[in-house]
Amino acid sequence: MPKMNIIDELRARGLVKQTVFEDDLKKLLDSGPQCFYIGFDPTADSLHVGHFVQLIVAKRLQEAGHRPIILIGGGTAMIGDPSGRTDLRSMMTRETIQHNVDCFKKQMARFIRFDEKDGAIVVDNADWLLGLNYIDFLREIGSCFSVNKMLTAECYKARMEKGLTFLEFNYMLMQSYDFLVLNRKYGCVLQCGGDDQWSNILAGADLIRRKEGKDAFAITFGLLTTSEGIKMGKTAKGAVWLDPAKTSPYDFFQYWRNIPDADVNKVFRFLTFLPLEEIDELTRYNDERMNAAKERLAYELTLMVHGKDAAEDALAKAKAAFSGDSDNMPSAVIPKDMTQIAEVLVAVAKVPSKSEARRLIQGGGVLVDGVKVTDIGAELTDSQRANGFVLQKGKKNFFKVTVE
Repeated sequence: MPKMNIIDELRARGLVKQTVFEDDLKKLLDSGPQCFYIGFDPTADSLHVGHFVQLIVAKRLQEAGHRPIILIGGGTAMIGDPSGRTDLRSMMTRETIQHNVDCFKKQMARFIRFDEKDGAIVVDNADWLLGLNYIDFLREIGSCFSVNKMLTAECYKARMEKGLTFLEFNYMLMQSYDFLVLNRKYGCVLQCGGDDQWSNILAGADLIRRKEGKDAFAITFGLLTTSEGIKMGKTAKGAVWLDPAKTSPYDFFQYWRNIPDADVNKVFRFLTFLPLEEIDELTRYNDERMNAAKERLAYELTLMVHGKDAAEDALAKAKAAFSGDSDNMPSAVIPKDMTQIAEVLVAVAKVPSKSEARRLIQGGGVLVDGVKVTDIGAELTDSQRANGFVLQKGKKNFFKVTVE
């Protein structure tokens, strides 16, 4: 059987969302090593689950023989990408941006090879954007863009309601210019990104075709969302980070262990390197056997992000939390209409009142499946209601709870 083209592999996993001139792109990628780039705006000091798909795609393309260019948006971060936002991003100082860039590089090294002769290249667009002459830029780049066409782009629509600033309006030109610079300097022929970046990425490919008379390609990948279309990576505590100091390996493990059953197959396909046949076999159940699949998923992703020791430790802690390190853990059954964790504490853990239960939660003394509950109004997830869960009050009180 002939080896599958990398674009076909990505399609088979459901990753590819939009692209242009796909047949030409496949031929190009099959013809030999090519440079591609993925951009990251350093708006925080850690990558998070929202970046996960892009890191995995970069890793897959690199393993297929192509060379990643990791573009850090040190220059564009000083403007702020309006894509998918209804508010204006806050301005960042050069010092903050540089700190975030340094943090990103350390985390990316778990996914992408940097230390080889043909390893990934890291560039910062501040190097060419901050020294631009405005008039020269308008003459060379601005003349290639139609304002009428730009205003139809998805990346601007949400901001139009509250008022799109001219500062943000320039973002598409900046990002397109990035692609042109990388094409001229490194022969970069492909830009990849999340589907919310389609307008910006396509504009860059079009700019290269106009200015250089060369083929250039754009491809976007599906965002990591639940079956209800909600972005993954958010909890009651906030974002799920890749930095262990911001989200511990155990909490990271538990996040994936507790995703809804309906999302497990998609996450396996998007984020792991397991064969598709094995994924389908793991996730073919509609009962409690899905727990084994979710445990495997959580382990694989924790292994990838935090390493074997952290993954083994998280797995051991999760198993210990579920067993309570005791063969005689009390069990309880709650009714279907009981959804709030504060109510469960009263019914199962014999907490005197809901107000006392809320105080316990506020004090950090309540965990569900090993994850600390921080929201006094927190409710059970669909997965917990379907498969049961372990409620922990304090350090020693464990209860195995099922929903009737």
